Amino acid sequence: MSENIPLKVVEYEKFLNETLRSDLRKILEARDKIYSQTAEYLQLKNVIERMKETDLSQDELKTKVDLGCNFYCQANVPDVSKIFVCVGFGFYVEFTLEEALRFIEKKTARLTEEANNLTKDASKVKANINIILEGLKEMQHLDMTTKMEQRDIWN
Repeated sequence: MSENIPLKVVEYEKFLNETLRSDLRKILEARDKIYSQTAEYLQLKNVIERMKETDLSQDELKTKVDLGCNFYCQANVPDVSKIFVCVGFGFYVEFTLEEALRFIEKKTARLTEEANNLTKDASKVKANINIILEGLKEMQHLDMTTKMEQRDIWN
């Protein structure tokens, strides 16, 4: 029985390093992507609110447009009463400013809920990592009173 312990330790370490930590990294990357999408929608919301405050509906708007890869050109917008908003999957919908604000509210609420779910998933994976680490300590008869030096995986 005791000769199987080193094999089990190797299996658990492999599972820990190849599966759990990889899953945690993927979850955190997905959550960061959602946070960046949320930030873009909130930035658009601020721009729309500023446009409404300054009442640009009678005037045309001069702005810079990103053509891609941070290459900007100057653009004139003759009608600022409507705006195109990315609704997902590469589709853009023309909204009035009020409709765009309502859409952004719903979209950011859904993105926030999704980010919260990913945070819960990350917590579960981190808990599983801690359980595996404790099991490895026990299997290797390490001193349970001394705390192992661990780096914070959230940074």
